[in-house]
Amino acid sequence: MNLVTTVITISVGISTVLALVSFWLPQMTPDYEKLSPYECGFDPLGSARLPFSLRFFLVAILFLLFDLEIALLLPLPWGDQLSSPILTFAWASAVLVLLTLGLVYEWTQGGLEWAE
Repeated sequence: MNLVTTVITISVGISTVLALVSFWLPQMTPDYEKLSPYECGFDPLGSARLPFSLRFFLVAILFLLFDLEIALLLPLPWGDQLSSPILTFAWASAVLVLLTLGLVYEWTQGGLEWAE
């Protein structure tokens, strides 16, 4: 047998064993929380007009903004192979400085405080 057939056989065998063990191993003890349609901690039969914290919304938006900027900086190591990598790193540094200044501004204005 060649290497590809051996690897496929081993991976199919391990996957089959793990799938069979996952059906036999867990203990099925359903309780009220597991049987409820929502597992988010909210009562599904209560009012849908619960007050939503604006502070939580602002912190979540800031998290998404910084998460997106980090994702945009992921291809930065490949910028080393460009004809002018200094320009690429200068732009990335400018973005990071701008984000840091924005974070400092939000922090000093109290936008990251949970309680008033």
